[in-house]
Amino acid sequence: MALISRIRENSVLTIGILALALFAFIIGDYFSSGSLGSSGQENVGEINGVDVDYQQFVKLVDVQRQQQELSTGRSATEADLANIREQVWEQLVQDNAFQPEYEELGIDVTPDELREMVQGTKNLHPFIRQQFTDPNTGVFNEAQHREFINAAANKTLPAEQQYIWDSFKSNLIQIRKSEKYQNLVSVGDYITTAEAKKEYTTQNNKISAEYLYVPFYSVNDTTVKVTNSEIESYYSKHKSEYNGFDSRSFDYVVYQVLPSGEDSTALLQEINDLARGMAAAENPVAYASANSDVRSPSSYSAGELSAEVKAAVANTIVGGMVGPIKDGQNYSIYKYMGTETDTVSTLRASHILINTQGADETAKAVAKVKAQDILNQIKGGASFETLARINGSDGTAQQGGDLGYFSNDGRMIPAFENAVFGFRGAGLLPNLVETDFGYHIVKVTEPKSNIKYNLATITKILEPSEITLNDSYQEAESLRADISSAEDMKAKVAENENLVLLSAQRVAAGARSFNSVQDAREVVLWAYGNDVSVGDVADRVFIVGDTYLIAALTDATDKESPKASDFKTQIEAKVKNKLKAEKIIAKLGDVSDFGAAAKSYGAGALIETVEDINIATGMLNSAGIDAVAIGKAFGLKVNTTSKPFIGQNGVFVMKKTAETMAPELADYSKYKEDIKQRVGVYGSASAADQAVREAAEIVDRRAKMF
Repeated sequence: MALISRIRENSVLTIGILALALFAFIIGDYFSSGSLGSSGQENVGEINGVDVDYQQFVKLVDVQRQQQELSTGRSATEADLANIREQVWEQLVQDNAFQPEYEELGIDVTPDELREMVQGTKNLHPFIRQQFTDPNTGVFNEAQHREFINAAANKTLPAEQQYIWDSFKSNLIQIRKSEKYQNLVSVGDYITTAEAKKEYTTQNNKISAEYLYVPFYSVNDTTVKVTNSEIESYYSKHKSEYNGFDSRSFDYVVYQVLPSGEDSTALLQEINDLARGMAAAENPVAYASANSDVRSPSSYSAGELSAEVKAAVANTIVGGMVGPIKDGQNYSIYKYMGTETDTVSTLRASHILINTQGADETAKAVAKVKAQDILNQIKGGASFETLARINGSDGTAQQGGDLGYFSNDGRMIPAFENAVFGFRGAGLLPNLVETDFGYHIVKVTEPKSNIKYNLATITKILEPSEITLNDSYQEAESLRADISSAEDMKAKVAENENLVLLSAQRVAAGARSFNSVQDAREVVLWAYGNDVSVGDVADRVFIVGDTYLIAALTDATDKESPKASDFKTQIEAKVKNKLKAEKIIAKLGDVSDFGAAAKSYGAGALIETVEDINIATGMLNSAGIDAVAIGKAFGLKVNTTSKPFIGQNGVFVMKKTAETMAPELADYSKYKEDIKQRVGVYGSASAADQAVREAAEIVDRRAKMF
């Protein structure tokens, strides 16, 4: 049945929405005792006092994986597994952090309500309605919906789809509870008149001011030294401002495994043997297919062959051999089997587009004049490629306008295709080409051809042999075994001019790559291992792609036990600015006259004024947005001058010169609406969601384990 297939294939139901549902009935069993089991290993995390056991979490993920593979008909990828783990975790959060909230508030979904959501006419859930709505017409197909519901109710769906549907209905209950919770919180949100009045005054109360400003950067960093004890002291007083985070830093050495000279010689010998075999083969195409590392067609258009291959073929008789021809690490040989006439032609061209989309007639006329001027310049000897880079308005501009190879098969807009393929030979088209996109200046860089080349192709990839791989691995392993610590690795690498020590800084727990090293999850997991300490060298050589890697842990930060050194860079900057401010204030002394004070201070002191700024969006001149300075200015009386004080960007002496207080309003509803718009429709619901998660004291260690 087409409808049933649609439900199975639709990604929203089978992967997006159903992902959480597939566990609803399983997870409940694990929580009946108030925990997710106890395997003796470290827990994956903790949610509202409930331990999430590693082994049990893995089982839940495995069930989800099996169900997804069953419904999609393919094996789960690494990306799929990462999504599944996220979905399982979120379901655990919903069951343990949010479900108690729903129960306390009396939020529930009755059987009648569920029935109305999945098969009713008035309150059909949007998720259900979407599946039976034609995406082209937007019309809901009531007959298809009824047919599917009847099949599900009568248990005539295939077992796999029946299971998915039943699980979806279970999860829809949780979705509905969440919607009710969000709506309840949002409806209960109320913006008071006092809040609206404050919004009004911050937007409309205005002041003017004159101020003396000495930026922190005017004091040379070398004149201020920050000690570790000062960093520790600052952190102890401001711990609440810094949230701990997980990170690891490590030094590493990469052995790039490249083919040896022996490998190159062996490949050349193999290619020569294959060339003789293909030359004598009764079916060269079949022979090539059986012996090539890369699948290749047997017929090529002009645009599918490199200039080197086409030139070689042009000097070869039918039945002759061509190559080997190198392309990167690929070496190809060809047997030329003649040509045939293609049904379409292929050429290569470049263009310069002067865009007119959305322009009125006047703008189009201006664009045409510009395009004609560019065409005239090229006719006069100017570089097409240079003018394309300067004037082109599409993605080809940076490539000098190059469009590559294309055929007259309808993929190009008709006006453009007709003009280009109507041109003979290569060169600049004499006239502009107009399309719906604008005006094109076009140059054919390789003339059209309808010739197809019949070639049997064998491509072999030059790769390191097992011997080369083993030799490189042993070299890396010998170094690793000889290193006792991170400092020792640094010293030994410095002694070897063929090695380079690299550093990965503050790598997150969930990272799968660092710097330019991709697919390096194994290295990251090692760095986060419970038995790994700062200074340790990895207990193995990592195989990352076509490289071998040795690593040594140099630093670690932990979310659950933050320390001052984790935030050294940020704190050092703050302490340094404070010390600079003390120097500036001491040098300024008492300020009664801005001009005299600036002259006495010397370079770095600025005298500036601002007119009619408000507290909501006010900005100073050189200092930009400095909330401390602006707040201080608003707090002054008119024509009074502050003492020197520390702002966010430097030291200020502020004088308020004028103020305009906004008059009282009878109705502040507009400003209530401004607050609503700023917070968002579900701003309160989002805040409540975050509050529930924070109250649940969620500890998530997944990134250190998977």
